[in-house]
Amino acid sequence: MHFDEEQIENLDKIFRINLINSCSGYKSANLIGTISDKGVKNLAVFSSITHLGSNPPLLGFFLRPTEIVPRHTYLNIKQNSYYTINSVQEDFADQAHHTSAKYDRDISEFDIAKISSETINGFPAPFVSSSSIKIGMKFVEEIKINYNKSRLIVGKIVELNVDDGLISKDGFINLNTAKVATISGCDGYSFPKRNIRKGYQKPNKS
Repeated sequence: MHFDEEQIENLDKIFRINLINSCSGYKSANLIGTISDKGVKNLAVFSSITHLGSNPPLLGFFLRPTEIVPRHTYLNIKQNSYYTINSVQEDFADQAHHTSAKYDRDISEFDIAKISSETINGFPAPFVSSSSIKIGMKFVEEIKINYNKSRLIVGKIVELNVDDGLISKDGFINLNTAKVATISGCDGYSFPKRNIRKGYQKPNKS
């Protein structure tokens, strides 16, 4: 099936959202935890988190325009500078997905979705207790994408907690062992069963 630019722009809204969100393939599923200046713990599922560098260790994620719809995650990060990124596993994927519902800012998605939070080493943002990978982040900068008014939020990893037995000798984290979720589209969850590592590639010798 072929779609040109005009056809894409004229597609049914929901069809277009699903099509464009899934055409780029699988994405990571993560829960971002924040806390408001009033102490309300916020939790939201994101599929746009991406690696930006290892030294310094940076991760980024994308936010849709904040001018029209309030983005509680964004507001909390701007106020407090700290947030957490937590893996989603198969056994609580349904609860994690429910955090995408739009609740008022004074309602905690941790409570609504019945997901337990925890504090680790006094870190100023809540972690997800049941996540196998818990990452503590500090806000670095935001980059506005003028074409559609989205924002890239850049943060530095300042705390990393990984369940015992998941890290290989070379530092590789075996996500499949933990049954970590991926997302396709807006609501398609998959759970990879195995890793096939291809190794670091060098040019063939002539």
